[in-house]
Amino acid sequence: MTAPARPGRSWLLRLVITFSFAQGAVSMARPAVSYRALALGADERAIGVITAVYALLPLLVAVPLGRRTDHGRCAPLLVVGVALISGGCALSGLAGSLPTMAAWSGVMGLGHLCFVIGAQSIVARRSAPEDRDRNFGHFTIGASLGQLVGPVAAGLVISGHDGAMARTSATALLVSGAVAAVAYLSLWRLEQRAGATEGGTGRAAGPPVPVRGILRTRGVPAGIFMSLAVLSATDILTAYLPVIGEDRHIAPTTIGLLLSLRAAATIACRVVMTPMIRWLGRTALMVGSCALAGLLCGAMVLPAPVWALALMLTGLGFCLGVGQPLSMTTVVQAAPDRARSTALALRLTGNRLGQVAAPAAAGLLAGVAGTAAPFVMLGVLLLASAGTAARGGKPGRGAAPARSGGPGTPPAEAAGDGVRQTGQDERRTGSGAGRPGEQ
Repeated sequence: MTAPARPGRSWLLRLVITFSFAQGAVSMARPAVSYRALALGADERAIGVITAVYALLPLLVAVPLGRRTDHGRCAPLLVVGVALISGGCALSGLAGSLPTMAAWSGVMGLGHLCFVIGAQSIVARRSAPEDRDRNFGHFTIGASLGQLVGPVAAGLVISGHDGAMARTSATALLVSGAVAAVAYLSLWRLEQRAGATEGGTGRAAGPPVPVRGILRTRGVPAGIFMSLAVLSATDILTAYLPVIGEDRHIAPTTIGLLLSLRAAATIACRVVMTPMIRWLGRTALMVGSCALAGLLCGAMVLPAPVWALALMLTGLGFCLGVGQPLSMTTVVQAAPDRARSTALALRLTGNRLGQVAAPAAAGLLAGVAGTAAPFVMLGVLLLASAGTAARGGKPGRGAAPARSGGPGTPPAEAAGDGVRQTGQDERRTGSGAGRPGEQ
């Protein structure tokens, strides 16, 4: 099985580069949208609505796109996604009203969804079972690289001196549109022409699996909730840290550096994730990371100096780095071969539902209780996800723990999600498929 490794590394590297540019554009645009909206007279509630619109269109079309990808090619979604991201960013910079900005923010979110569904499906198809954990981890490093550079670039471009924020935030949005377009340079031959994969499976064959059946798969609902909580935390941090910065008189450049520091900590987490899984076990890792992230989100309400905010965001970024790659692998391993893209789309639907509901709730809370209230809400949401992980990680009847797992490693399961020692491909990936709370 060593022969496919070299081409696998080539396509994966190019996909990571592409994702870095696409995510970098979005990560640059999101705080720029908030600053431009503030310059146009938006309050905390309006910021929450604009942030929610980003996820509204994706919420409606995620599952149909997943169905289409299960029975077709993935690469066209990447091409369309980059075009929508680039156009949405640039046109947000040209918009002169809050409703227009909200609309183009929705286009940007739709493009991001198209790109992510296509890219995740390519990783699932082209990865051998034993490589999926590693490949999805590397794929999400691409996202973290974009999240690292994007906010810094936004902070460098945006300036609030002498009333220049409306102009400089528009410039940042136009630049982010150009950054997204650069992703086209590495979009070549990411998908195999014959439909075969290094993992031995190609396109979907057979009738579609009902959505209800996928959602009833053991572990999927709990995993979707955890992924929702982690992504909502990342999203609201990106949107509301500039608002806190304005309240506390922290410069946009400093806010950009703080957001990038969080992204750097996420990258560090994903680099050492495999040793952490072996040491702690997946359930313990997910419970601990979500619980600590919840406490750190709650601590953001304290009137801390910038250096303390930097420490909190570093710890928060490290804790939030666990959920996304493991949730992708878990969904892929749990779902039938012919429904993998649909299952990934359902996971993204849950994410987008959180991106609609959480910012809207954050906006209402901020309008009533101040800009610190959304972070308290995030703390509660992450603590609830830690509880879900703890319940999901309880051993089944008569099940023995894995030798190499640790206290949180799940028991053997009949449906292909047994312990590492079963020798099945699902466990050689280290994905923990089918177990709730391990995403």
